[in-house]
Amino acid sequence: MSTAVPSDAAPAKPADPTELFLAFNRLALQGFGGVLPVAQRELVERKQWLTRHEFVEMLAVSQVLPGPNVVNLALMLGDRYFGWRGAVTALAGMLAAPLVIVIALTALYGTYSQVPMVAGALRGMGAVAAGLIMSTALKLSTTLKVNPLGPPAALVLATLTTATIAWLHWPLVWIVLGLGSLGILIAWMRLARRRAS
Repeated sequence: MSTAVPSDAAPAKPADPTELFLAFNRLALQGFGGVLPVAQRELVERKQWLTRHEFVEMLAVSQVLPGPNVVNLALMLGDRYFGWRGAVTALAGMLAAPLVIVIALTALYGTYSQVPMVAGALRGMGAVAAGLIMSTALKLSTTLKVNPLGPPAALVLATLTTATIAWLHWPLVWIVLGLGSLGILIAWMRLARRRAS
């Protein structure tokens, strides 16, 4: 039986920092190949601490800040509810158990990386991670209806971003500065036009 509720429901709030720690620990332990799809499901659908729109906005800010985007998201969400204590608690939840697991797996990988079954399993996990990211993008695409960019401009920017990364191999810093600035400019102009009318 699913516990998911509509994502436009009013967000709930974690009862205390311990609940925040446990939620991010659970989230991190499910994130094989990437935590983003799990973060969306846990924080928006299951816990209802964020709406889809809030999640997309926080994620956008998280991605332009230095460091892993979901770690930045954990820090921002923790700070939102419990200040610096919440930020530290959420970060600890994200990193505690996975750190131990990664250290253990790194030691094992050095020994077993050449075993064909292990190599095949890792390639399969890569395909699963790509599928999870694509499904999350589709789920979150509904937020474009209320985004100042709108679906057509967002699609053009997404296509340009994909092209510059995948085919032109431009450095990410220039893509963020260039296309990110273009997206901000378009959104700002559209918001200014709305306010004027």
